[in-house]
Amino acid sequence: MSIFTGAAVAITTPFLANGEVDYKAFAEQIEYQIENGTDAIVVCGTTGEASTLSHEEHLDCIKFCCETVNKRIPVIAGTGSNCTETAIYLSTEAEKYGVDGILVVTPYYNKATQNGLKEHYKMIADSVKVPMIMYNVPSRTGCNIAPDTAAYLIKNVSNIVGIKEASGNISQVAKLAALLDGEGDIYSGNDDQIVPLLSLGAKGVISVLSNVAPRQTHDICQAYFDGDVKKACKLQLDALPLCDALFCEVNPIPVKKAIQLQGRDTGVLRRPLSEMEPQNADKLEKVMNAYGIL
Repeated sequence: MSIFTGAAVAITTPFLANGEVDYKAFAEQIEYQIENGTDAIVVCGTTGEASTLSHEEHLDCIKFCCETVNKRIPVIAGTGSNCTETAIYLSTEAEKYGVDGILVVTPYYNKATQNGLKEHYKMIADSVKVPMIMYNVPSRTGCNIAPDTAAYLIKNVSNIVGIKEASGNISQVAKLAALLDGEGDIYSGNDDQIVPLLSLGAKGVISVLSNVAPRQTHDICQAYFDGDVKKACKLQLDALPLCDALFCEVNPIPVKKAIQLQGRDTGVLRRPLSEMEPQNADKLEKVMNAYGIL
């Protein structure tokens, strides 16, 4: 059984002016997502600036999210690391807080081989009972999970149930879908490719767009599931200018700016991320107005 189908938000982590996590704003963001139809919440992922959180902050955010959501929708915790032992530690602690699953990114910087990836993911999966979604985003990590490797892990490790595919390589995803033949779950990791991946059998998206357009992102998936492919396609194409604007600078710089433009609080960015360039912020605001979310 899938952890979720539809649109999961890769939720931002709000910070106070002094850099500490703003739990009041975090609770408001969580409630906003649930009220607007988001199907699941992914906490402490890339969009949540997990790479700048201490281990204590990372785990506190996961625990807070689980307690705030209180089983209303699934919570999936980002617990990946380029150190297998660290990923095991984060995963086992997150499991104690009642997460519905974990999202584990490929090891970054040290660039594991495919055999190394198999060992890495199996060791983490064996340390917990909750289901795992692997996260393939080679543009950030310098490491790609080959379709053969992903299919092997999903078919041979019982609690590795799927993959978030953010390679942008439709041919690679198609090959993986063929190898899996329905045995595992594929999720789009790119908001501009939701419908193309759904057409290959994906179960949904883990989305940056959902931070500012949760209902619209959910509706792209739901229309497809309802059999209205034409509507899903139109909704996807309508969202493309906003998807582009949300990635005109490195994520999550634009999406945090977009949340602020909506009058909601997400606070400062942690360095080395910096504030959005004024010309890009102006473009983002115009696109959001045209899309009808301002």
